This record gives sequence, C-alpha cells and structure tokens, in this order.
Amino acid sequence: MTVKVIQWGSGNVGRASIATVAGRPDMELVGLLVNNPEKAGRDIGELGGIAPIGVTATDDIDEIMLADADVVLHMPLPSLVHGDDPGADLDHFCRLLASGKHVVTTVGYMYPQVYGDEVMGRLEQACAQGSSAFHGTGANPGWFGDLLPLLMTGMSLRVDQIRVQEVSNFQYYPSPEIMFEMMNFGRTPAEFEARSARHRSWLDGLFTEAVQMVADGIEAVVDGVTSDMETWVTDRDLDTAAGRVAAGTVAGQRWHWRAMSNGHALVHQETVWRMHGDVAPEWPTGDWSIRISGSPDMEITLPHSWNRDVLGSTAAHAINAVPYLMNAGSGVKTFLDLPLIAGRGSAFTP
Repeated sequence: MTVKVIQWGSGNVGRASIATVAGRPDMELVGLLVNNPEKAGRDIGELGGIAPIGVTATDDIDEIMLADADVVLHMPLPSLVHGDDPGADLDHFCRLLASGKHVVTTVGYMYPQVYGDEVMGRLEQACAQGSSAFHGTGANPGWFGDLLPLLMTGMSLRVDQIRVQEVSNFQYYPSPEIMFEMMNFGRTPAEFEARSARHRSWLDGLFTEAVQMVADGIEAVVDGVTSDMETWVTDRDLDTAAGRVAAGTVAGQRWHWRAMSNGHALVHQETVWRMHGDVAPEWPTGDWSIRISGSPDMEITLPHSWNRDVLGSTAAHAINAVPYLMNAGSGVKTFLDLPLIAGRGSAFTP
C-alpha cells in the first residue's frame, strides 16, 4: 500500500521531509501547504530542493482539508509562538483528523493530556469522527528527553530520579526563524520580557509534556510540574549561522522543568542554550546526558556532535511514525501507546 502524504510547512524541517517522502517507494507526496503566497503554485519538489514531482503547493487550507490523503505531516512554526492565533494548530489538527486524515506533528502535543480534558476531548472527538489517529513527536522534547529515559528505566530495579540535561550551542544552527522569532534570542532584556509570555507558555507546555509523560510512563504520582529560567546578555556582537546577536541582547537561556513527587524532583529536565560558544561560561558545559539515580545508577552521554542534522532527524521521526500510527487505531497516540518507532523503509539500497 502506498501512503498518500500531505506536507504542511516547507521550512527547514519541512524541506527535509519533502525530500525524504518523495524518495520513498511506500509513500506518495500529494500536497503541500505553505504560508507564503509566493510559494503557492510552485512545484513541491522545487520547494523541497529536489527535482520537480508534478504536484504544486497551495496556501489554501480548505483545499488541503478536502484533498485525498492518508496522513498529514504537520511541520510549521508553532502557532503558540508564531502568528496571530495561538490556537490555530489545535484547530487545524481537529479539522484534519475529522476529515479522515491521520496527523503527525512536530510543533508539540506529544502528551496533550497535560492540557486537560478540553484539549484531549477535542482531539479524541475529531479522531472518532474521522476514524483517524494523532501523534506528536520531536528531537527534544521527544526522542531524547522522553523515549530514551523511558527505555533506560526498563533496566531499573528502582528509580529515585531521572535527570535529563541538554547543553546546546546554536552558533551553527541556520534558522533565524527559530532562534530569533520563536526562541527570542537577539532581543534586549526588555524586549525578551515583553515577548516572553507566549514563548514561555510554549516551552513550559512542551517540557511539561515531556516530564509528565516520563513520570506517567513509570506510573509515578506527580504533584505538579515546576519551571524556572534565567537569561545571559552578551556584551559584544556575536556572529552565528542564524545571524548576528547584538551586544546588549539575550544570547543564552537556562531552563529547568521538574515533575515533583512528594516534594522531590522525580523527573528533571535542564536545558542550557547558547547562541555562541563564548556565552555564559559559568553555566554547565558538556554534552547531552541522561542520568537515572536508583538501582542501578545509570548514565548515557551523547557528545554535542551526536547528530549532525537534528532538523532532519525531527522530520525523520515524524515520517517513520506513520506506518505505526496508521496501524494503531483511532485516537491520540503518544510514545506510551505506540511500539518502538524504527526507520522502516529508510534503508539505502545501492
């Protein structure tokens, strides 16, 4: 069976998805939704950096809703941060699902249970109406901060604490939309504070999903999730792949999210984000790591170079989830509901 796929979004992650789906014999790319009207009417292959495939992009959401497709790979900038309507993504999910299309998204909603009965009710009702399934995924949160810790707990006799630490240097990350528009680097402290409500709401949601899902995955009782954040302001201009971070603007962010159980941080995610290698030398340095305290103590550390294309891998995990989601029955399907997602169909045959 060939799966008919609609791509939603043609940014860095979307372009990687277009090129991959177009090259897979088990999938057929039948549509692309773009936000920029100048891209509408152009061949999807051209927008994805590959040869033309004979299918054109559209900026008409209604056209996408009516299209004949099995699944939508939803990879735009998240509406909770970008655009005038924070609820647009959820509205679009529900319309797509009700139209009979499965949805895999990379904007969050990996564990929408944390947003309460209203959000879950809308998603489940739409899935039931369209006999469709919904799944959210990502690199971190997602694969690293969610799946790997859960996989490691399978080796645990007792878990006292799960600590996930991401230390990232975005100096060579070529996405000004994400770095400056979504994550608000390169803004003065006053500008950062003024824009931080949507930014913080989005990040708090993402990482609350992550720590809560890990805690629920080991059937722990969580009293609540806490978060805190500090910034670091550069005193000189910093040149990065995404653009210049001017002196006097935010060049570093350090966040903590903790799933608390009986006054104890059972699951703790810390992120240290730098826009340049010279930022915040007093903050933790090193690599990405997962430490489980308990019996036995365990630790996995991935070097900063562990993945040479995290954006591509974000697209890959969404694409590779498709065959599992299509066989999972209708409803919201999180990492706790699906089997281990492997790269079916990704092997290269010379």
